[in-house]
Amino acid sequence: MIVVTGATGNVGRALVDRLLAAGQPVRALTRDPERAELPAPAEVVAFRPDEPAALFTGATKLFLYAQAGTAPLLAAARAHGVRHVVLLSSGVIQEGADETHPIHVMHAAAERLIQDSGLAWTFLRPNAFATNALQWAPQIRAGDTVRGVFADGLSAPIHEDDIAAVAERVLLDDGHEGAAYRLTGPAATSNAGQVEAIGTALGRKLTFVETDPAGAGPELFPHVPPQMLERLLRTFAETVGVPPEITGTVEQLTGTPARPFDEWARDHAGDFRA
Repeated sequence: MIVVTGATGNVGRALVDRLLAAGQPVRALTRDPERAELPAPAEVVAFRPDEPAALFTGATKLFLYAQAGTAPLLAAARAHGVRHVVLLSSGVIQEGADETHPIHVMHAAAERLIQDSGLAWTFLRPNAFATNALQWAPQIRAGDTVRGVFADGLSAPIHEDDIAAVAERVLLDDGHEGAAYRLTGPAATSNAGQVEAIGTALGRKLTFVETDPAGAGPELFPHVPPQMLERLLRTFAETVGVPPEITGTVEQLTGTPARPFDEWARDHAGDFRA
């Protein structure tokens, strides 16, 4: 039995589908099981950390989001038989990184808790997620112009199912304990280039209009806490004209190359249609 936290999230849902297709028993944890709409073979359980027996009894492996990890939860998982935890961490964790960055602080803390838990561990450290482009969906549904910051900011966005494919192999195969894998998409693209690729997938011509980051706020970043937005904008500014890190880890671990952003755009075209 493998326990998957965040089972209705982008990566978690893709991982649940993959594990079920491989014939693996899955316990999918979600805050609201009645609305989860997860496949019937999965055992869908409410994520209540104060009821660890319901979460972990009979399980040996755990896929964990950083936001869900706490020392008591990890201790409970170990006490109920879990032996290996795979953490969806962040590519911001690397040598020479700004350790005061809010994203670094959160994920580094989760990694330390796991390392101190007595559990075997594997860390997945993806850089930019292709699903970040969904932030433009409301504008694209409404018209052909996308307002955003840093048109020339570069990244190598990774498809969420490629992260799930790596997690599947790490969970099902031996030899990944104690490893930290850096994950990226296969090629660099700019923010403006991502919008263009989405337009191509939709059969439309979309235009990216760069806005002053000083005026960026909740209308452009509705899900970013205000106290984090300023630091995040500085991070985005640092990507302008700077080639991103590109790794071949997805292909090395799964045997299949990471998918380019234009393929992600085709896969998600329906998310951008009104």
